[in-house]
Amino acid sequence: MSTGDATDQVSGAAFAAVLSDFRRHLEAERGLAAHTVTAYVSDVGSLLDHLQRYGATSLAGLTLPVVRSWLARLGSGGAARSSIARRAASARSFSDWAVRTGRLAADPTARLTVPRLPRHLPQVLRADQTAAVLDGLDGAVLKGAVSDGAVLDGTAAADTDSCAADEEQSTAARAAAVTDPDPTAKAVALRDRAMLELLYAAALRVSELAGLDIDSLDPARRVVRVWGKGGKERIVPYGLPAARALDAWLTDGRRSLYRETAGAALFIGVRGRRIDPRTVREVVHRSTSRVIGGDGVAPHALRHSAATHLLEGGADLRSVQEMLGHASLATTQIYTHVSADRLRAVYVQAHPRA
Repeated sequence: MSTGDATDQVSGAAFAAVLSDFRRHLEAERGLAAHTVTAYVSDVGSLLDHLQRYGATSLAGLTLPVVRSWLARLGSGGAARSSIARRAASARSFSDWAVRTGRLAADPTARLTVPRLPRHLPQVLRADQTAAVLDGLDGAVLKGAVSDGAVLDGTAAADTDSCAADEEQSTAARAAAVTDPDPTAKAVALRDRAMLELLYAAALRVSELAGLDIDSLDPARRVVRVWGKGGKERIVPYGLPAARALDAWLTDGRRSLYRETAGAALFIGVRGRRIDPRTVREVVHRSTSRVIGGDGVAPHALRHSAATHLLEGGADLRSVQEMLGHASLATTQIYTHVSADRLRAVYVQAHPRA
C-alpha cells in the first residue's frame, strides 16, 4: 500500500468518525426528526468527501474556498437553488458545531453568502372553505361510511404499516364499505374527522399529530401537549368542534381499529399501528379536493390557514408564534403578508376609490 493510500484511509476514517459524532449531536442534543438528521448528515458527508478530494487530510483543511468550491460543483451539476441553499445551511450548522466542540479553530462559513431564495406565500384556505371541508367529514360520519371509496381510503393503501398484499385487501374493503358499511369504515370516518379538526384547531404539523398519544390530550382544559421541532414542548388549545370529534373517535372509533401494536397512540391506522404521516397527507388531500378541486391541499395548508385566520380575527403575532411553536417571530410574520394581501384584494373589490 502506498503512503498516499494509507493517508487517504486514515483521513477517511477520521472524517467518518466526525460525521458520526455530528449525527449523535443532531439526534441527542438537538432532538431533530429522523428525516432531518438524514438530510444534514448526507449534506455534510458530501462536503467532507469534497474536502478529501480537495487534498485535505484533516478537518483543519475546511476553509471558505473549499465550501464555496463544493457549492459551485453542486450548482454546475444541476442542483436547484433551493437544494444549494439547504446544503449551505447544513454546512453552517456543521461548522458551528465543529467550532464549539474544538474541532475547528474558526468557522469557515462565517462569511459564506448564498443568493436568497424568493419567499413564497403559504397556500391558505378561506374560512368558508375550511368549514366546508370539516363539515363534509361530519357528513361522512353521519352516513357511517364513505362515498366514492373516500374515507376508508388509502388509509390501508397509504399506511406504511401496509404492504402490497394489504392494498388488494383494502381495495376490496373500500368496495364493501360503500355498499355495506361496517365498524371499520365508521371508525376510519371518525378518525379522519378528528384528525382534520385537530390539525386545523391546534395548527399542528403532520409529524406532531402522528406523534400524539392519548395522554397528550387534556379534555377538561381542551388543550393538547405537543412535541415540536427540536423536541420543544408546547401546550396548544383547541375548540369545541375538535373536542367533540376527538371524543367521538375515542369513544366509538378507536376501539374498532385498536391492536396491541398501537400502544398509547392517539390516532391509529387500519392495521392497528400508530398512524403514519403519509396516511394523514392522503386523507387531507382527498378531503380538501372535494371542496377546492384538483388534488386538494397538503396538511400544512391547514396549519397555514389556522394561523392566517387567527391573525385576521385579531390575534396578536406573539400568541400565534407561541401556538405554532416558531422559534423566531420572523417565521410567523409571513402570515401577516397573507392577511395583508387578502385585505388588499377586498379593498380593491369594495372601496369606491380603490
